[in-house]
Amino acid sequence: MLIIIAACHKKKEFLDENPYSDLFTPKTVSELQALLDNDIYMNEVPEIGTLSGDEYYLVDDFWDRLTPKERNSYIWAEDIYEGQGKIPDWNLPYKQVLYANIVLEQIAKGVKGAASQQDIDKLKGNALFIRGFAFYNIALQFADCFDDSNGSELGIPIRLSPEINQDSKRATLKESYDQIISDLISASKLLRDSISFQYRNRPGKAAAFAALARVYLSTRSYEKANEAADSSLKYYDKLIDFNNVDRFASLSFKPLNDETLYQARLLSSSLVVVGISAPGCIIDSTLYRSYDAQDLRKPIYFRINGDGRPNIKGGFSGTLFTFAGLAVDEIYLIKAECLVRTSEIQQGMNFLNTLLRKRYLTGTFIDKIALNKEAALKIILEERKKELVFRGVRWADLKRLNKEGANIILKRKLKGTTYTLAPSDPKYILPIPPDVISLGGVQQNQR
Repeated sequence: MLIIIAACHKKKEFLDENPYSDLFTPKTVSELQALLDNDIYMNEVPEIGTLSGDEYYLVDDFWDRLTPKERNSYIWAEDIYEGQGKIPDWNLPYKQVLYANIVLEQIAKGVKGAASQQDIDKLKGNALFIRGFAFYNIALQFADCFDDSNGSELGIPIRLSPEINQDSKRATLKESYDQIISDLISASKLLRDSISFQYRNRPGKAAAFAALARVYLSTRSYEKANEAADSSLKYYDKLIDFNNVDRFASLSFKPLNDETLYQARLLSSSLVVVGISAPGCIIDSTLYRSYDAQDLRKPIYFRINGDGRPNIKGGFSGTLFTFAGLAVDEIYLIKAECLVRTSEIQQGMNFLNTLLRKRYLTGTFIDKIALNKEAALKIILEERKKELVFRGVRWADLKRLNKEGANIILKRKLKGTTYTLAPSDPKYILPIPPDVISLGGVQQNQR
């Protein structure tokens, strides 16, 4: 594994460590690729939005054992961090940005050693994908959902250089999403067509277009999301037949399964990891009951604990860590929703039914039918929630669907107290960690 020796900390640094120094800077294609292949840092995404979402609930005594960030995210507290700094939901994606910028800067200067243009392009595409995906994951947690009406609002710091002393002020929301989309479009042009089973922690063209589809969906740019989803599926569209999956296994999937486009996982926390097997972290009862008896997702996604209640399994990650990458099923769902939203109702339902036939016990699935746009959207959004449970996308869905008028009200009951999150509540934009604010240059969100 490539080792990057940390330089001294600078006053305006808001990463928890700096892997960029003159003592050793990667310069060859293989060294630079090894930097991006550092799975410990590069393939994790923030969990804080998932902690604040509506897919689960906590038993009182289990909540007591969590960290302040986890406890307070669960009840949408005013002060999530209780003064604690070095919050990985902020620091880790910015570390990914830093690593990507190191690679991009070295490519601009010229890589050392023998390398084909194809290998350099693939490396650059990889770095641009990582940076764009990281920026999106930061914006999803710490800024509003972008649309045509709020582009001048605060976005996130956009860092396009590995220099630590660069300005850390927040860009506008439009500038933030312009950069996200620009990085992913550029990546889609540079990355290779094929998917390698050996390197699904690296993106290909299908993953770049899948990330674009996710971003466009979150901004309610449904025609563009449809186009990006279509491009992703043209490069790779294989679905797993869940009848061929061991639904009784503790982990039903292997890490390199046929649907994975880009392998990533939610940040490792006591809730996401220990909570998977802990009886105190329970899947929302209404959500669990929504799966039909013949729906194979029910035994494959969940296990029943000793108290008779459902816990989540690790999913497509093939480990106890919760999968939060990109996969073909999500792209089918994006395609289905966007077709319906653009009044191609039957085509959208066809995409949904193609996916669901692979999810039900053989011979039991009956195609879902909708006679109008409203009915079709209701079915597709329900299936989206069921298919992508604990995949790191629900927080974005809550934000965008409430802007569509869904009026989703979140409620928690904990120790005799009911907590409520209204659709327009500013707490949907999560607070920036206090140590980042104290360094100066970054404006805090309203709570």
